[in-house]
Amino acid sequence: MHDIITLPGLGGSGDTHWQTLWERSDACFGRFQPTSWDQPELDDWEQSLERAVRRCAKPPVLVAHSLACLLVAHWAARFPSAIAGAFLVAVPDPDGTSFPAEAAAFKPVPDRGLRFPSLIVASTNDPYGSLEVTQRRARAWQSGLIVPGALGHINGSSGLGDWPQGRALLDAFCAGLPR
Repeated sequence: MHDIITLPGLGGSGDTHWQTLWERSDACFGRFQPTSWDQPELDDWEQSLERAVRRCAKPPVLVAHSLACLLVAHWAARFPSAIAGAFLVAVPDPDGTSFPAEAAAFKPVPDRGLRFPSLIVASTNDPYGSLEVTQRRARAWQSGLIVPGALGHINGSSGLGDWPQGRALLDAFCAGLPR
């Protein structure tokens, strides 16, 4: 199994968020630690991700939620470190009306293809990003796209618990990656 680095979005992932629940149930999961979850600074988040990747003995899989999906694109454009792949959940639209002002430093988002396998998981009713925008982002990043239905922002408020469907998607994604 690959080492997995979880990358929560703005505010971190609370106790009922599937990322937190996955971390608690599987020792292969570890969380990156930026200076602030609530006042994100792009450089700090990039440096924190780079440190987390470098601590891994072999290229890890990134499991990003929301704002952290945009972080992955910025980090990939800046750092050459190898990762096995990226599982990107609920990619927000940085130009949307719901995008938080405190995350403005994450705009604009690199639109070139990612240099590693990636899969976007999107909801049909995400208040932070329309499916149409997410489809464009998937094409630009050359990412796969799975839309499991109306799951809101696919976070703790979505009532998914440990989100077994998402874990099955992650496991299938990882099974297709080089070891």
